[in-house]
Amino acid sequence: MSTSLPPYYFRVKDNGALVFRVDAENRQRRLELDQIATININNGQVKPQGDTTLSPEDEAAIATWIEARRAELAARDLDDILRTVDHLNLTAHWAQSRASETDLDAVTDRLLLAMHDLRTVLVRKRADRLLGK
Repeated sequence: MSTSLPPYYFRVKDNGALVFRVDAENRQRRLELDQIATININNGQVKPQGDTTLSPEDEAAIATWIEARRAELAARDLDDILRTVDHLNLTAHWAQSRASETDLDAVTDRLLLAMHDLRTVLVRKRADRLLGK
């Protein structure tokens, strides 16, 4: 474990994070996390906690975290989609080689509707790009 702690801790939650200032230099020599803000990653809104006034260093650290978190989430989204392509290929192989009639009856309608919906969206988006919309 590292001997020096970062100045901020970001507790990730569904739509962002809670921001804490890390304090290890107090009289009791114990680690304290003081919440200073709440971040909404979707709209970039930062709300200071209570009467806290964010310093320029706080704001810079939060902005850096938001940028890094958005990049991380975008990379995860892309990875999830590429995994979905793999799962579709594995599903096709399963349906062709191992699935029973009962298995196919249980999933066919849901798969066909989901694939139709996906195809419709992808075709529309590609047409929009080609037409410069």
